[in-house]
Amino acid sequence: MQIKGTLMLLGAAFFWGTTFVAQLSGMDELEPFSYAAPRYLAGFLSLVALLIYTRKSRAVERRQKNYQRGFLIGLLIGVVLFIASSMQQIALQYSTAGKAAFITCLYIVFVPLGAKLLGKVIRRENWLGAGLAIVGLYLLAVSGDFSIQLGDVILFFSAFVWTAQILLIDRFAAKVDLIELSTAQIFIVMILSFAAMFALETPNFSAMLNAWFPILYGGLMSSAVAFTLQNYGQRYADPATAAILMSFEAIFGALAGWFFLNEIMTTREIFGCVLMLIGMVATQWTLIKKSV
Repeated sequence: MQIKGTLMLLGAAFFWGTTFVAQLSGMDELEPFSYAAPRYLAGFLSLVALLIYTRKSRAVERRQKNYQRGFLIGLLIGVVLFIASSMQQIALQYSTAGKAAFITCLYIVFVPLGAKLLGKVIRRENWLGAGLAIVGLYLLAVSGDFSIQLGDVILFFSAFVWTAQILLIDRFAAKVDLIELSTAQIFIVMILSFAAMFALETPNFSAMLNAWFPILYGGLMSSAVAFTLQNYGQRYADPATAAILMSFEAIFGALAGWFFLNEIMTTREIFGCVLMLIGMVATQWTLIKKSV
């Protein structure tokens, strides 16, 4: 089951990372919420279809004694997700993409600290893996000096909100219908994104049509598929391990930039990726030893 959770969380990281390329394309003509709103609409509609299609197979979960409805919990987590992603988007106006990736992924450290405060046991491998991953992420994402700007401060606080999102899913993943949870989560982000779009921006519907592919890819793969994989993956993985696995979106994003945009990866960046991979192996070491 732990291997299953690992693969699901790496799958989520893959779709988040590759969506970065699509997002860069979609944001050429669209403002942040004008991209986010139709993206989450596409994700919500696909999850509604999945909700209907899997209705009978999910009936088994409803008969379990500890079963809870996922919609209300999903709405709560959706608000947290909207706050985190909005802070990240706003901060990007005042920071670089590399620094944003690094500072946001400080949740690698914050999640085990938060889990420890909540009474969970954090293995030594998790601390080692987190340390290696954060150093690797710095080498991968940050180049030049590291002067502190307004955007960096916003990103720092957004890392705490991402931490809350991960810990909330860890708290409820074993007790709810996860398709319901994903649907409600994306629904509330969609509603809040549309509200922000009409309140703060001038929607350009023609530009939305021109950006149909990045919007659909972001909506289907990053919003619907990836967050559902996160929900299921965290059912089988502890939060500290989940945080490290999900931070691999930085590696997949760099690889996608190299493959699709012909961006060149430096020796420093490749070494950062290697350190992150070693950090992932460290968190899985107990499982690996049991399998051998």
